[in-house]
Amino acid sequence: MKICNTTREVLSAIDSNQTVFVHAGAATPQFLLDGLLEEAPRLTNVELLHLHTEGDAAYAKPEYKKSFRVTNLFVGSNVRPYMDYDRIDYLPCFLSEMPELIRSGAKKVDVALIQVSPPDKHGFVSLGVSVDTAKAAVESAKIVIAQINPRMPRVHGDGMVHINNINYAIEHSTELYSPKPKILTEVEKQIGKNVASLVEDGATLQFGIGAIPDAVCAELVGHKHLGLHTEMWSDGAFELVKKGVIDNSLKKFHRGKVTSAFLIGSRSMYDFVDDNMTVLNLESGYINFPINIMRNPKVTAINSAVEIDLTGQVCADSVGSRIISGVGGQVDFLRAAALSTGGKPILALTSTSKNGHSRIKTVLNTGAGVVTTRAHVHYVVTEYGVVNLYGKSLHERARLLIQIAHPDHRENLEKELFALNQSRIINR
Repeated sequence: MKICNTTREVLSAIDSNQTVFVHAGAATPQFLLDGLLEEAPRLTNVELLHLHTEGDAAYAKPEYKKSFRVTNLFVGSNVRPYMDYDRIDYLPCFLSEMPELIRSGAKKVDVALIQVSPPDKHGFVSLGVSVDTAKAAVESAKIVIAQINPRMPRVHGDGMVHINNINYAIEHSTELYSPKPKILTEVEKQIGKNVASLVEDGATLQFGIGAIPDAVCAELVGHKHLGLHTEMWSDGAFELVKKGVIDNSLKKFHRGKVTSAFLIGSRSMYDFVDDNMTVLNLESGYINFPINIMRNPKVTAINSAVEIDLTGQVCADSVGSRIISGVGGQVDFLRAAALSTGGKPILALTSTSKNGHSRIKTVLNTGAGVVTTRAHVHYVVTEYGVVNLYGKSLHERARLLIQIAHPDHRENLEKELFALNQSRIINR
């Protein structure tokens, strides 16, 4: 490993027409990305491949169109304004398959840009808060470039990389990204209560980041012996770990340990996971592999959606045809929860969007992609209640979903359903 003094020196190994994997989430190496912008004049057609990054995504701006293009495995809010589905594009893939996507060469990686902890006495750095697809990228890339950051926690699991496997590195201390706490709305709190009513003691949980997961966590403080096996977790779950509500004592797979692929949270959370033997960050191909997930009891997978139609089809990655996120691990976990002993696949969403439109639709919006099929969907939760679509016909599903739609939209959904059924009869 060569220690460099400037970003120009450490990034000099990147050439035009290469694919550069960028460490994502709270591990986004913003210092290296800022340096890469300075290298833009000498670079042409460099592809940046990543999950959602945090911080400024200036590399996606039009002024860098000759130097950089971006392939998103999951579209973050910082890249959304620049999506043109040509230079800035989206690659749909299950999170469980992303490491193999890279290792197989189906998506070739020339260079890996990562952010790591300082090396231990044995020469190993840690990928820290984000292992997910980064491990596969490090193992597959011809050149590995690292920012060594003493603020990056040393997290146990798959993320250990020996310095002999890093080509160039630069030392730079900077605080990791932490999301700003948000005040929960009454609607979100009610959804949290409704979801929590489905969670049994001893359940193994999966959820992500955001208002609804935080609302659910706030309602679980009275539960006992919960486990956590999830693609990611944040401060809501961290509070349950600190309180002993999540103790992982009844997990059958990695008993006694929190298992995840990445995490995003507060500095307090990052300090907690540092060198903590009860926390493992593992590759997403392992964490999200449905057979591994279902080995735990009562897997309760809590996911969200942009909209759901009256048959149960779920759009989770786009608003119409405009991509806003990605497939992620929703299907991985919902299917595994359905197969787990006592498991519960749950989709939770507000009944209306911010502009007041119903998120329960007679049919999905034009261009909306189906991330989760109607056959995958069991429990659906809004602030108006909980329904279980498993074992229900199309007609029964429609009636149940209308019951938990916003009252202002129920009559119109009834009318649209009647018209849809009539058209089905006429066109048969």
